[in-house]
Amino acid sequence: MSTAITFSEYGAPEVLRLTEVTPPEPGPGQVRIRVRAASVNPLDLKIRSGLLAAKAPADFPVVPGLDAAGVVDAVGEGATATEGDEVLGATVGGSYAEYALLDRPVAKPEALSWEVAASLVTVGRTAHRVLEQLGVQEGRTLLVHGAAGSVGTIAVQLAVARGITVVGTAAERDLERVTALGATAVRYGEGWVERVRAAAPQGVDFVFDASGAGVLADSVALTGDAGRVITIADLAAAEHGVRFSAGTSDGAGEPLPELVRLTAAGKLAVPIWRTYPLAEAARAHTDLEARRNRGKAVLMP
Repeated sequence: MSTAITFSEYGAPEVLRLTEVTPPEPGPGQVRIRVRAASVNPLDLKIRSGLLAAKAPADFPVVPGLDAAGVVDAVGEGATATEGDEVLGATVGGSYAEYALLDRPVAKPEALSWEVAASLVTVGRTAHRVLEQLGVQEGRTLLVHGAAGSVGTIAVQLAVARGITVVGTAAERDLERVTALGATAVRYGEGWVERVRAAAPQGVDFVFDASGAGVLADSVALTGDAGRVITIADLAAAEHGVRFSAGTSDGAGEPLPELVRLTAAGKLAVPIWRTYPLAEAARAHTDLEARRNRGKAVLMP
């Protein structure tokens, strides 16, 4: 037996409990890892609270978590990794656990810490996917809402590296951090539209909303075209004719190996805010809901 965080009903962070479970067995192409780090993502909070229950009802009990890094300790037929390999990837069946399954493991370079390796997966894939969906080209201007958040931080860096002019909205305390990433930082909140127009007199060509802060109507007005705005966080997207992006890379290929390479080479930074023991998953959720974090929260089983 081993331990995992589970929840058997929707609710506040307190529904997360440390539970004794049977370690999962890898199927064809899968590997089982002894988890060294598991990333906490905003989507985990939405699933736990029941916010997404209407669209994707849970099959209780649920082991939360989308991604992890660890050491392979069992392999399924046709798996691309072997026992003892250090890997990272998206998990099948949850990552808040001592053991988790990966179906597309990517080798973890020695230069990556366990925390960064686990934290890169979902946020990196998401940022890459949305930039591909928007089709932003070199020389154009991109507005990123929530530029200091985990996904926003990656999106800003990837866009700047492609020669895209980036304007990023963030809290006052995070403006310097966004500027350091290569973007023009703008304080969010009342009056943000005027501040963005002043920061980008050439106009805004595309908008990536990673904040879910009710900015879609004004973002469409800024670009003049709802098709140039994508959100990953505002469930009211359809009301504004805006695309809600979720899931896979939409045919753009698997970006994770390249993202890992860039991060290991020091060309992509993944800010880690805090680590928690596995048993303190509820505390991690509470901290993220209170927006205390300035970077990724990571569970360390």
